[in-house]
Amino acid sequence: MVEVKDSQPMEIRKREYQKLVQQVIPRPTVGRNVFWAFVVGGLISLLGQGLMNFFAGFGLPLTEAGAAASAVLVFLSAFLTGLGVYDEIAKFAGAGAIVPITGFANSMVAPAMEYRAEGLVLGVGARLFTVAGPVLVFGIVTAWAIGILYYLFRLGG
Repeated sequence: MVEVKDSQPMEIRKREYQKLVQQVIPRPTVGRNVFWAFVVGGLISLLGQGLMNFFAGFGLPLTEAGAAASAVLVFLSAFLTGLGVYDEIAKFAGAGAIVPITGFANSMVAPAMEYRAEGLVLGVGARLFTVAGPVLVFGIVTAWAIGILYYLFRLGG
């Protein structure tokens, strides 16, 4: 341990403190985090592509097969969040589990699960849209703004 004397100038004490902080601070494992985010995100994408091919194999057009695959991924993410599994995957994989559509489903269901003791309406129902609400509002407002701009530019030319 570093002994601090009152007679030392403040600048020396700051440097000594910074040395102590640098010894104690945990080193980030950026390389490992990036690797696992890439692997898990890739596996989620691979699962999505497999589901899309599965639904397309039944004769669905690609756009509808993509929508069905997205719906299954959202359901699986919400289900695994309810079981407490998806949060562990997200802790391990970081952005690889949070960035895809499954991360959005997780961010909707997780707050609802925390407040389930308050009941289905005031707990789960009210908390389910804490994340989805702003996303939907901004999405709808943006769609309206783009629609109005499109309409105005179509009138002009």
